[in-house]
Amino acid sequence: MSGDAAETHADRGTGAAARARRGRHPSPKEYVRVAAVLAVVTGLEVAVYYLQAVRDFLIPMLFLFSLIKFSLVVLWFMHLRFDSRVYARFFAMGLAFAITLYVIVLLTFGVFAR
Repeated sequence: MSGDAAETHADRGTGAAARARRGRHPSPKEYVRVAAVLAVVTGLEVAVYYLQAVRDFLIPMLFLFSLIKFSLVVLWFMHLRFDSRVYARFFAMGLAFAITLYVIVLLTFGVFAR
């Protein structure tokens, strides 16, 4: 394999450089940073709930905050950002299945028809 081909192979995420990058786990300092971001987002959730000016956008804003927190927890504390892509795919497939099942149950009970 030539030098260019090896770099292209590594850039696709299957080379030794990509494996080393995925195998690196965050330092304690990085965990503290993520925890601080989670605390700030939680504080924003509480603040938004008590603000009367944003009542019309309350549910979408809380949904966005929860999506941010979910992503951070899954990527850092569940290590999906640093582990093999296979684990991330299994997680995504399970999540898609759970959401699909949840929507089917809601449709069965006519929640969206009201």
